[in-house]
Amino acid sequence: MLSQLRATPNQLTLLRLCMIPFLVIAVLDAHFKTAFFLFVLAGISDGLDGLIARRWKQGTKLGQYLDPIADKLLLSTLFVVLAHAGLIRRYITVLVLGRDIIILMVCTLLFVTVGLRNFKPSLLGKANTLAQILALTTTLLSRFYGPCALMEVRQAALWATVGLTTASGFHYVWLVGKRVGDLGSEGDHI
Repeated sequence: MLSQLRATPNQLTLLRLCMIPFLVIAVLDAHFKTAFFLFVLAGISDGLDGLIARRWKQGTKLGQYLDPIADKLLLSTLFVVLAHAGLIRRYITVLVLGRDIIILMVCTLLFVTVGLRNFKPSLLGKANTLAQILALTTTLLSRFYGPCALMEVRQAALWATVGLTTASGFHYVWLVGKRVGDLGSEGDHI
């Protein structure tokens, strides 16, 4: 386990996790340029950890779990703190968190009850994550740089987040139901 923690991609993921409290403080103290910079830096670290893991074959089992956890924690925390600051409507944050909590509960139950482990994101899920990142980025950026075009992109990204969060949540439930149904009909145990 310690050797996996020492892998460069996992170090970058841990760094991303360590940025979260500073990002929260920056938003709560209305230091939006700092918050924007930290969010962009977190995004760069996310891209780098994946690139390094693939290119130099430094992927680890720990990283397969740690990276998506760090991503979800970063995005969810930022939605909560921006909603608290009144910069994102609460219902959007509730949708985002509700979907993630439901997915986490379903994955945990399926893992514990039938040993189902493979929970790769769907194309809708990836589009949802992209919309969330764009919504958060433009929300932070609009606090210190606000041309009309940026405000329109921000609004479109927030609406896309609402639609894709809802659609990907239902799609995920449908996919899991189908996989569980396939398991029951085949009598397989994963």
